[in-house]
Amino acid sequence: MKRSMDLLLSAGALLFLLPLLVGLGALVRLRLGAPVLFRQTRPGRHGRIFTLCKFRTMTGAKDAAGRLLPDADRLPPLGRWLRATSLDELPTLWNVLCGDMSLVGPRPLLVEYLPLYTPEQARRHEVRPGITGWAQVNGRNALSWEKKFELDVWYVTHRSLALDLRILTLTVAKVLRREGIAAAGEATMARFHGTRPRPEAPEPALLKTKAFT
Repeated sequence: MKRSMDLLLSAGALLFLLPLLVGLGALVRLRLGAPVLFRQTRPGRHGRIFTLCKFRTMTGAKDAAGRLLPDADRLPPLGRWLRATSLDELPTLWNVLCGDMSLVGPRPLLVEYLPLYTPEQARRHEVRPGITGWAQVNGRNALSWEKKFELDVWYVTHRSLALDLRILTLTVAKVLRREGIAAAGEATMARFHGTRPRPEAPEPALLKTKAFT
């Protein structure tokens, strides 16, 4: 049922939004240049690698040493607007149509994060990644990585058609309010470097008492 819903809604959305997709593509080409689409490999269900497609939002500006500038310096007003409105995500409907993604599921992250997950966090790859998900409607990039993964795993455990419909409805409200677009102090989201193990609580010191005679 979930895959049927993905096919029906993604195909219908692509046809309905085709004029908007063409217009946004032309705008990105005019303001940011080529390529219009941002393509990057991401891990999908069971870690299978696929190529994610989004509208390009950043420039390729580099420093004197040829290194890319920080995200904040490469994100022009058009890119910020595309991200704030989530219009940059529209080409990922093609990924849904092709079966690489679902409309709802944990967001597909970088391939280099795969070995950094704890066994529990890695459960997020038991399902297809999504355009939106439980973490996105509960804070998006304003959440810590650990909280995001906690919400992703909660979704994997409790997933249902009713929950997916609820998430899609909440997503519309979140996009309209433009909430959680970036982490505090970041243009987008800080990189994930792995979850540090929590330090064990020290054993309570034995109380020394005087012997009574």
